[in-house]
Amino acid sequence: MTQQPLHGVLSPVLTPMTDQLNPDIPKWIAFCKQLLQDGCTGLAPFGTTSEGNSLGVEERIDMLEQLVAAGVPAHRLMPGVGTCSIADTAKLAGHAARLDCGGVLMLPPFYYKGVSDEGVFRATAEVIERVGDSRLRVYLYHIPPIAVVGFSLANIERLIAAYPNTVIGIKDSSGDWNNLQAILENFPGFGTFTGSEKFLLSTLRLGGVGTISAMANVIPARIRYLYEHWTDENADQVQEVLNLYRESTREYAPIPALKQIMASRTGDASWLNLRPPLINLSADKAQQLLANFNG
Repeated sequence: MTQQPLHGVLSPVLTPMTDQLNPDIPKWIAFCKQLLQDGCTGLAPFGTTSEGNSLGVEERIDMLEQLVAAGVPAHRLMPGVGTCSIADTAKLAGHAARLDCGGVLMLPPFYYKGVSDEGVFRATAEVIERVGDSRLRVYLYHIPPIAVVGFSLANIERLIAAYPNTVIGIKDSSGDWNNLQAILENFPGFGTFTGSEKFLLSTLRLGGVGTISAMANVIPARIRYLYEHWTDENADQVQEVLNLYRESTREYAPIPALKQIMASRTGDASWLNLRPPLINLSADKAQQLLANFNG
């Protein structure tokens, strides 16, 4: 099935955990559906904010199958498939392709550091070749603050040339506007998402397709409003308001902070459950966060 490319506001969905630190799948599915109702145009489960790399391959496969079986349209999903293993990444990517997901979010090979562009290209190409499925749609995940390894402009160009119907976009979570701007200007028509809604307006003005933002877990409607109204006269003011929300959480570890907000918003303390090595905010920091955040 041919799908329209993903665009708009995607949430890297938080993963609620049981007290035994297993994914709480019914709660997660309900949250995914709620995010779509509240303004997300799509979802990016198993991303960084999802604690994706704390989830096993079989856990991700099972969760994705249950999500689609529960009625969430596969074409609105961009599951994270990044692992340290080519075999595991290919298994996850192939599974998502067979479900007709709108795309997959693929990290570069992030364990070894100082690898060459050639190495990054070969690792990415090997995954694509092993999947061998024309339904596969890859969005590169450029997040050097976490992965250290990234996708250079030269490698983006090379991957597009080698796999023009497969490598169709990128999430730039570099936090570096100059890098994001260079991608937008060098690859017009490429499905470029900003990893932070603080660059959403600038990204859309240069032809980008949206944002995959952690903050879409807690303020999806506000981000969607800017996506829908970015040509309005007051768009810069709307962007400034979004920036204030991000600023209110900036001092805190992002995943514990967002789960703290969800626990407070829902009255459900199990939202505080995190898989190690992540730990909760201290009581003082949690109180400060909730005082600062009024989403």
